[in-house]
Amino acid sequence: MRTESIKRKRFQQEKTYNKKNDRIRNDKEMSCIVKIATRNKANKRKRYSASKDSNRDHHDTTSQYLSPLFTSTADLQLRFLCPSDLDQVKDLCKEWFPIQYPEAWYRDITSDPRFYSLAAVYQSKLVGLLIAEVKRSDAINKEDKGILDGRMYSNCTVGYILSLGVCSSFRRQGVASLLLDSFLNHVTQSENQICKAIYLHVLTMNSAAIRFYEKHYFRLHSFLPYYYSVDGKCKDGFTYVLYINGGHPPWGLLYPFLEKILKYRFIH
Repeated sequence: MRTESIKRKRFQQEKTYNKKNDRIRNDKEMSCIVKIATRNKANKRKRYSASKDSNRDHHDTTSQYLSPLFTSTADLQLRFLCPSDLDQVKDLCKEWFPIQYPEAWYRDITSDPRFYSLAAVYQSKLVGLLIAEVKRSDAINKEDKGILDGRMYSNCTVGYILSLGVCSSFRRQGVASLLLDSFLNHVTQSENQICKAIYLHVLTMNSAAIRFYEKHYFRLHSFLPYYYSVDGKCKDGFTYVLYINGGHPPWGLLYPFLEKILKYRFIH
């Protein structure tokens, strides 16, 4: 009996000793894990801080070489075209418009004072153009004779917008509106009160341009079948008109409904 009691007591002591060692070992392992995790976290924070400083230094170094982004039309300069702009104007028109203009046309709009050739300039680069002219009403082409009543406005003038374009990266930022407003301000000055309308032609498939002009209160006046030649193919066009300085269209029974009829027939 005594031998068995001694064995049980020794077994109990060994069991307690093993539990204590296991607890110590677990505590050491946990402590080691915590230390490793803490060290990794510190190293990660150090690397992040160094990376952040590096990025900040990189940004500070390169920012002085980057051009500031275009933010508003207040950053633009408006000026009239001159002969030295010819090559740049030619490149822009070829990029913007599907119509091929003759060489003489580029010379005229960059040198002839009868054209209202206005450019929007950003950092010495042309980013927008408006080409227009003011002419006597009797000089209106045959297809547009119905814009004004000749009996009432035989001695008046009209404004004709030949082209209006903006570089793709500057569109929908007010550049075209700025150019158009400048021309409208010009033709509504006191010395230009005899100008009774502004008109233009646009491809029927150019929905973006149509929305732009309608937003600025131009009204659809007439449909021009096969008016344009694009890549050797005939394309239809519209005439849009904005009446100014008391001008108005010829009176007629159908005219109040003409715009709705044309839109229903050719746009919808």
